[in-house]
Amino acid sequence: MATYSRLTRVSAPLEDVWEFHSDVSGLEALTPDWMNLRVESVTGPDGDPDPEVLEVGSEIQLSMRPLGVGPRQRWTSVIVDREADEERASFRDEMRGGPFARWIHTHTFVADGEETIVEDAVEYELPGGEIGGAASPLAVVGFEPMFRARHRKTRELLE
Repeated sequence: MATYSRLTRVSAPLEDVWEFHSDVSGLEALTPDWMNLRVESVTGPDGDPDPEVLEVGSEIQLSMRPLGVGPRQRWTSVIVDREADEERASFRDEMRGGPFARWIHTHTFVADGEETIVEDAVEYELPGGEIGGAASPLAVVGFEPMFRARHRKTRELLE
């Protein structure tokens, strides 16, 4: 499986950065406009719609149409892990349906004084069996501008 990661430092306390990323509105705010993201629904682990916090078991149904090209891509993401203490916080979501054969995204936040180190780490595999697997490392061409924009927007909104 291929991997991608991006790290950035945000001049904001861990508590603020963690709270921002713990709600679906953070996803909406950070996704670049050119991805044409639509959050179709969010369901909490107990089945309630629109939970305040994305806890383990929360499911996000979304769609996107990158650069306005092609049909909308449907995506189902489930929060599978979530941990937080005074120094570090993280959550992991897994794609349960969507354009990739596999997608596991770990969001990590580490306190460094009054700043926070933010890391996005993705393990993924393109569809198409062995050919998709072999081509997966090339997807960085699409990931890099999206995650660069996400990290820039994180600093913009929280600093």
